[in-house]
Amino acid sequence: MGMVVVISLPLILFCILIGVGCYFLGRNKGRQDIRTNPQVFGIPTPPPGLGAHNPASPPPPHTKPDDNLGNV
Repeated sequence: MGMVVVISLPLILFCILIGVGCYFLGRNKGRQDIRTNPQVFGIPTPPPGLGAHNPASPPPPHTKPDDNLGNV
């Protein structure tokens, strides 16, 4: 029983230490990232090389036929 405590307790403490370290490093990186590259919500830009010379037109709206007798 003593061997289980000797092996598992340092492993548990090490995992907690790694978790806390990753939390703080990730939080710092996220704060640094938001300062240098703020999020911009809007229309996405086209991929490079595609260009905006031929914008796609939206599809025509869907309309129902006037009579539904053909479905009977």
